[in-house]
Order: sequence, then C-alpha cells, then structure tokens
Amino acid sequence: MKDHVCVGAIAGAFGVRGEVRLKSFCADPEAIADYGPLSSEDGARRFDVSLDRPIKNGFAARLSGVASKEEAEALRGTRLFVPRDRLPATEDDEYYHADLINLEVVDTGGTSLGRVKAVLNHGATDLLEVALRGRSETVLLPFTRAAVPNVDIGAGRIVADPPEGLFPDE
Repeated sequence: MKDHVCVGAIAGAFGVRGEVRLKSFCADPEAIADYGPLSSEDGARRFDVSLDRPIKNGFAARLSGVASKEEAEALRGTRLFVPRDRLPATEDDEYYHADLINLEVVDTGGTSLGRVKAVLNHGATDLLEVALRGRSETVLLPFTRAAVPNVDIGAGRIVADPPEGLFPDE
C-alpha cells in the first residue's frame, strides 16, 4: 500500500446504531469524508464515510456496510487509507507523514544517524522518531527548521542539525 496514505482510524463504536468513533489525521479533520471511499490497510474493506457530528477527539460517523454497534466495535483499531492521488498536493516545506517514514537521517557532515521510524505529535510540534543505526533504541528529533534544515524526499534523506547531545556518540 505504498501508494496509499493513512488518513484516519476507527476508535470504536459510538452509540447503538452502527456509528463509529472516527479519528481524522487530516490537516482539515472534516476533509476525511471527502477522500472516500476509504479502505482498510489490507484493502479488503472499503467504506463510504458520512460525518454525523464532532465528538471529543474525532467524529461520530457512519460507514457504509456497518449497521450495528457490534460491527462498529469489531472495527476498533482499523486504520483507514486512501490512494495518494486523491490527496491535495503539498506546499513547499510541507510533507505527508508517510513521505518521511524510512528516510535516512544524516547529520550536517553526512554521517548516518538512523532512519525515520515514525512521525509523532504530542501537542507542541511534530517529532521524528529516529531508529538509531545499529541499535535497538530510538531518539525523538524535533521536526523544526532548526533541527531539520533539509528534507530531500527524492534522495530519500533528511539532513539533521540536532541539539547537542541528543544523539549518542555525537
């Protein structure tokens, strides 16, 4: 599913008539309904989405083919994907998280530090979780212009200027 992007996830049932709790990962959260139909990660299920109303941490939504609370609850944890070509083009210095995963991270001298394992956000700013080269541990690198001055998707790498001491052995 390399040509697909995760735009949301089902957090469980909402109510008793088959609605789901839908988390949107879109910059405009309501846009998730515009990209449909959405599919499961394996592509086995496809859903048309209708947003009913905002709720805490997402939306109460209806998915085609889901008619009961039990069916909705069975979908808990299902991540929802769309083909990349349905998404709007990105601006300069704007990236889909999926574009950053697995990029090599090098320091300003060209030394490999590791690979991007995940992109996280705990409120303040995006963080790149970097799996360290030759180690089982990871480092959280702030995804700011100061710490990440260059992202080259075409070359498959990110140039990082991390804060002093963030990476071991630097």
